[in-house]
Amino acid sequence: MNNNAKHNYMSSRRHILTAGAAVFFLVACSQESDGPPPEPMTFQVTVQEMQSTSVSVINELPGRTRAYRVAEVRPQVNGIVEERLFTEGSEVEAGEQLYQIDDATYQAAHKKAVANLRTAELQAQRYAELSKVDAVSRQAHDDAQAAYLQAQAEVEVTRINLDYTKVLSPISGRIGRSAVTEGALVINGQPDAMATVQQLDPIYVDVTQSSVEIMRLRKALADGLIRQNEEGAARVKLYLEDGSVYQHEGALQFSEVEVSEGTGSVTIRAQFPNPDRELLPGMFVHAQIDSGQVSGVYLLPNQALMLGNEMSTVYVVDDENRIEARRVRNARMVDNQWVITEGLQDGDRVVVEGRQKVRPGAQVEVTVQDVAETAEPKPALAQ
Repeated sequence: MNNNAKHNYMSSRRHILTAGAAVFFLVACSQESDGPPPEPMTFQVTVQEMQSTSVSVINELPGRTRAYRVAEVRPQVNGIVEERLFTEGSEVEAGEQLYQIDDATYQAAHKKAVANLRTAELQAQRYAELSKVDAVSRQAHDDAQAAYLQAQAEVEVTRINLDYTKVLSPISGRIGRSAVTEGALVINGQPDAMATVQQLDPIYVDVTQSSVEIMRLRKALADGLIRQNEEGAARVKLYLEDGSVYQHEGALQFSEVEVSEGTGSVTIRAQFPNPDRELLPGMFVHAQIDSGQVSGVYLLPNQALMLGNEMSTVYVVDDENRIEARRVRNARMVDNQWVITEGLQDGDRVVVEGRQKVRPGAQVEVTVQDVAETAEPKPALAQ
């Protein structure tokens, strides 16, 4: 055998051995793949078993304080202010004199009217006697009686004008700064007030609420689901601008009877006692209104939900311990728990821990959360 034939023979032999080795490797791999498939991965999750409950709903709304009554003091006669009789920012009583207007001309007019009344009275008496003997005509008698009545009315008018020179407080309350000083001319019917008196005890708080919530509130009040005071009004708690709680509890009143077309809201009013004048008109406050109880709802911690706009998603473990996605309606918050009004039922096992590790259809091992581990819910603040 020459060298070329020998080389070809050795090369062919190597190819055969290589091919045989490859076939043996594939057969071995095929035998190994015929074994049992690997078991799917199982995840650990913590679930909370759903049980319906009832929660108290508290609506927290921003508002402004308003004076219980406001009276703008204006002159009812013309004249020069002679004296201011109050201290700005003090408490005044209804009927207390605030200003004195120069009354010299009104005194003179009143005296003149009294003198005219005396003359008219005497003339009316004389004509009455003469009329009995037909010494005067019936017309003259009637004219004398009418003049007497007119003189009486004139006296009354001058007396009223004289009284109006004493400018009195129309209501009890706190009076603000004076817009006029001694020597100022004031005119009956002028647009500018001389001063303003505001009654601050009690005081109002005005807030806006949607018309839908107003209807719910009325129904809850009628059904007795809301804590009420002795007069049957819903109770209201107040928080001041610095976050402190106002010490006195208020009562809800329904003042407005018209719904705003632009916002669909209604202005409602709460009344609070204000004996220490701690609340002043125009203050920004937050009112918490007891809106009654909501029954048949479920509570879930915030981390259990994948939040959406109108509906959110939770993971529920089915009877075969597989993950199922469920759409729910979360209405409002109770601290760190959502109030679920739709999508769940008693006995559902909702994933509250480990949600990020699983997907729908995944097999899981379940640990049930003890109900005692969850804090007792506080009243729900409406969102």
